[in-house]
Amino acid sequence: MLKITPYLGILVLIVSIAGLWFPILGYFMLVVFAALLLISPFRGRWFCGNLCPRGSLNDFVVGKITKNKYIPEILKNLWLRVPVFVALMGFMGFRIMQTQGLINQIGMVFVVMCLVTTSIAVVLGVSISPRTWCSFCPMGTAQRILGGNKYQLDIDEDRCISCKKCDKSCPMHLEVHKNETKPDCIKCERCVYACPKGAIDFQD
Repeated sequence: MLKITPYLGILVLIVSIAGLWFPILGYFMLVVFAALLLISPFRGRWFCGNLCPRGSLNDFVVGKITKNKYIPEILKNLWLRVPVFVALMGFMGFRIMQTQGLINQIGMVFVVMCLVTTSIAVVLGVSISPRTWCSFCPMGTAQRILGGNKYQLDIDEDRCISCKKCDKSCPMHLEVHKNETKPDCIKCERCVYACPKGAIDFQD
């Protein structure tokens, strides 16, 4: 992860809370959308593990009070994730059309979406695991579809001793030790540092 990653969580709090009084802050969401759409075709879900403010909040704040249970597999299933994506994007589009193009009202739509999804993410993060929301986040799903096969982990099987410390370090609860495509890997590199044999790296 980047050096600034642990501090980005404050941004989602500013948008979610201060945005209720200053709706213009909601347009920050457009910057986030643009960034992840530009990055994902080349790096998959790299944005999630390095630049996502909500991911940072959950990792470094919610992570201190989580029950840290295993993320249910059903939440990772595309049969759930695609409908969630369509529903949230459709609802947001519907609400924007009702604003009649008023700048502040459009901003408030983004603020409310940010507040609601962040609240859900925090509740799930505390009760299950910090990255539970990320397993079916609409933006994460979009990144998976756009570049899920890019910038993949490569396991050097000659060095690997099957200790599975990489699996235990993964915030997305992926089976890192398996040398296979992992479209939901968020490229946080925790597994890379957790490996005692230096058997893990990323490849383009």
